[in-house]
Amino acid sequence: MRPSRAAPPILYIDRATGRLEVEQVYGEAALRLLYGPGPASWLLPAVSRLPWLSWACGRWQDTRWSARRIRPFIERFGLDASEFLKPVEDFRSFNEFFYRKLKPEARPITPGDEAAVMPADARCLFFPNLGLADGFFVKGRRFDLAALLDDAALARRYADGGMVLARLCPVDYHRFHFPCGGVPGPARLINGWLYSVNPIALARNVDILVQNKRSVCELDSPRFGRLLLIEIGATNVGGIRQTYVPGRPCAKGEEKGYFAFGASALILLFERGRIRFDSDLLEASRGGREILCRMGQSLGRAPASG
Repeated sequence: MRPSRAAPPILYIDRATGRLEVEQVYGEAALRLLYGPGPASWLLPAVSRLPWLSWACGRWQDTRWSARRIRPFIERFGLDASEFLKPVEDFRSFNEFFYRKLKPEARPITPGDEAAVMPADARCLFFPNLGLADGFFVKGRRFDLAALLDDAALARRYADGGMVLARLCPVDYHRFHFPCGGVPGPARLINGWLYSVNPIALARNVDILVQNKRSVCELDSPRFGRLLLIEIGATNVGGIRQTYVPGRPCAKGEEKGYFAFGASALILLFERGRIRFDSDLLEASRGGREILCRMGQSLGRAPASG
């Protein structure tokens, strides 16, 4: 009998310390079972393509019984409760804790109109030219932008622009914010499945990003042009909740919305030449490594002529 090989850990760079860290994956055993090569992978369509499963999970996370899981979760993953806007005992359900608000000082916003900021706490990849970004999860596979946006004409506008792929884990702060000031348009919902966006799943099928339920919003910014802000639902994320007001000017760092329970992802798209990503972010991505950034940290700057 051939000895089984342990699956390699998921590694990322913590931007704050510069250290390489091992990701603690919530529900890792189930992810490897469903997205691995084993016989249990036949369960994947049932788990990911039946919305009532995520709905049922979400309903449970809204119950008072689910609140019993909050303190063990905080302790297991080492979360800093001093950042929370309200005390742990005030959360009436696990979902309330999951999309918790933070104290403003916990996520300071990088100042200056020329600086865009990270929209969420996430492990990120950065691509200054999406047209050259082949195979960032699966070698030789080109990212299908037209399928992601469900709009071929819109995709052409961003085909050689900059892209940020931000992956949120269940342990992360799950509210998302505007990366710069501007005027946001309405959110356009594109219905889809609810596959996991963990690298374990993406390494098997990067098309998950264009198959999952997602929301697309255009942000008209004086300094950064017309950005696209895309929220992507994933396993057990039945709700992408928007809290902003379309057509009302927004400030950099202002809340845009939040995800309910589960993992999820964000994509930012910039038109060509409208942003220069910070050098440390590009260096990490050139090495094929995700980098953990926090909301409000610098993302990049508008060119002087922008």
